[in-house]
Amino acid sequence: MTSAGNQEVGQPSAVIRDQIREFVRDSLASPKGIASFTDTESLTENGVVDSLGIFRLVSFLEDTFGTRISDEEITAQNLSSIELIEQLVVSKQQK
Repeated sequence: MTSAGNQEVGQPSAVIRDQIREFVRDSLASPKGIASFTDTESLTENGVVDSLGIFRLVSFLEDTFGTRISDEEITAQNLSSIELIEQLVVSKQQK
């Protein structure tokens, strides 16, 4: 059994996407009563992620995937959908 902070670097992209989706669903969407969203849907426009949610999401990504996300990378372009968040994490792991 591994804890969230001990994830293997270089995981398959689908595994990364699943973990991100699970966190967003359980920690950000469900508490707001949002039952479903797609991987390409804007999480800010549909109300899943607000300003506090952005910080929770970034903390999750850094702790779970062992990546450092700089202030400059915390943008709507990088964090607006599950798909784009996954791309950011994969790009950070390839460096």
